[in-house]
Amino acid sequence: MPRCRFATGVGVLAKKPIGPIRRTFAPWDDPEQRPFIEFRNVTKRFGDFTAVDNLSQTIYEREFFALLGGSGCGKTTLMRMLAGFETPTEGEIFLDGKSLKGVPPYHRPVNMMFQSYALFPHMSVADNIAFGLKQDGVPKSEISERVAEMLRLVKLEAFGKRKPHQLSGGQRQRVALARSLAKRPKVLLLDEPLAALDKKLREDTQFELMDLQMDMGLTFLIVTHDQEEAMTVADRIAVMDSGRIIQVATPPEIYEGPNSRFVADFIGDINIFESKVVAKSAEGTRLHATDLGVEFDVGQTTAANVGDTVGFGIRPEKISVSLDKPEKDFVVEAEVWDIGYLGDISTFHCHTMNEVALRASVANVTRLVERPIAWDDKVWLTWGRDAGVILVD
Repeated sequence: MPRCRFATGVGVLAKKPIGPIRRTFAPWDDPEQRPFIEFRNVTKRFGDFTAVDNLSQTIYEREFFALLGGSGCGKTTLMRMLAGFETPTEGEIFLDGKSLKGVPPYHRPVNMMFQSYALFPHMSVADNIAFGLKQDGVPKSEISERVAEMLRLVKLEAFGKRKPHQLSGGQRQRVALARSLAKRPKVLLLDEPLAALDKKLREDTQFELMDLQMDMGLTFLIVTHDQEEAMTVADRIAVMDSGRIIQVATPPEIYEGPNSRFVADFIGDINIFESKVVAKSAEGTRLHATDLGVEFDVGQTTAANVGDTVGFGIRPEKISVSLDKPEKDFVVEAEVWDIGYLGDISTFHCHTMNEVALRASVANVTRLVERPIAWDDKVWLTWGRDAGVILVD
């Protein structure tokens, strides 16, 4: 599969992308492509509690798909139904065009990697990887070949004879991944697979996981509550809440074009202001942010009518912060209350003159700043017409 970070579409006329695209892969935009995994009106109830509520979703072959949401949103239950560990109360699940109804977990061409890794402590790394193959009665010669292949794949060739307790957390994670892949499943299910790793190792492993998935050409479905993890690894993200999918899109589309206040607020940091629609045109919309007391143009059309109240969302990094009043159509005067220095960026928590809280962040592009912004400074804030997004829901 070709690796191209700024290409769009596959066999179809692609729409203008929002943000960089990781690779030339977008079967969901091609009406000729057949879904590989399909949830059709799936509901799962546990007594009076509805964990998954009449959910329908398609996933395509070779896709890295993420289910993202808070605790109790239904993402793990959805994955467990695909694995066969739970049975839908209503609806059906299809894999490669075939219904999985009544198919036990051990007969499904899927494998699941658990958050705990679940390695056998008394077995060596090689024996842990070989365990599922032995259970399936694979010939010894083939088992040896596959184990060696998996050890090479996860870069643990020299660790085959070690026991799990002799490995680091990242190495144990790789062993669990190798064991999951050894049976060559059509779909690999990843349940919070990197949660136990420290931040630096987690970030490194995310890229390794992406490369591994692309090299093997498998379909990966990951469940996570970590927004950065989903944004990093996935081709598409499904944001879930209360057993339903709120939005499905690529990471740039989810971040830059959320379809609701819930998604906008859940993914990353954002400022949301109540605003009135002042004027509309084919080129965009003019808003009046009531609390901020300013009018500005947004390069986005909206279904809302003139006079309607909508939300205007803008990410902190889209806001320009200046000690000197800029020559702009509009500016917001504010005072710096708190500053967070994060190395690569500085985050400013500001209050406008009428006590509206607002966050802005600035990249630290040089080591030295002639006149740094300090606590209690008066600053001027502004943004471009394409910087924010109108939120109707």
